[in-house]
Amino acid sequence: MNTTAVYYAHLSKDKKLLPLLKTITPRPLKKRKNICLRLCASIMSQQLSTKVADVIFRRFLELYDGSEPDAQQISDTPADVLRAIGLSNAKVSYVHNVARFMLAHNVTDKQLAKMDNEALIAFLTQIKGVGRWTVEMILMFALGREDVFAIDDLGIQQGMAKVYGLDMTDKKVFKEQMLKISAKWSPYRTYACFYLWDHKDNG
Repeated sequence: MNTTAVYYAHLSKDKKLLPLLKTITPRPLKKRKNICLRLCASIMSQQLSTKVADVIFRRFLELYDGSEPDAQQISDTPADVLRAIGLSNAKVSYVHNVARFMLAHNVTDKQLAKMDNEALIAFLTQIKGVGRWTVEMILMFALGREDVFAIDDLGIQQGMAKVYGLDMTDKKVFKEQMLKISAKWSPYRTYACFYLWDHKDNG
């Protein structure tokens, strides 16, 4: 069986998730290079719509003639130049923090790819401005990890509340319910998140 068939068979055991599997085209996982840049992009996209985040990231790449900058180039980019493309003071600081952390620790993509999920989260959240959610997005969208559950993602929360009829009022109880449901999806929780995002966005 191919990967899609395997995770589809596993996730389809969840009868409330099954209608999503039948109506939404599966999204393949991809592995990307230049994790430093992906981390910066994730920071830039925080609290922004996908459309606005895409515009800002495109402006960012244009600073380097459309090519993907490395950590040194990002570190060397003046703060006022980054502010001029639409980044807040805080995000400018966080982007520089990421680049300088990567340089200070001689971090390579290969090194990050060898770490398990929790080790990578613990390592990268040492950087001021990088939280667990940001690293989870890297695990999913840059490292192609299959078993990541972004419990603090608003889209996932709204998607699960809708699909499973959960009450979001009491956050503690709500998150306990989310964890209980998502445990059944393991080891393919990333794919379930993709379906929930797509369902929330496209209904």
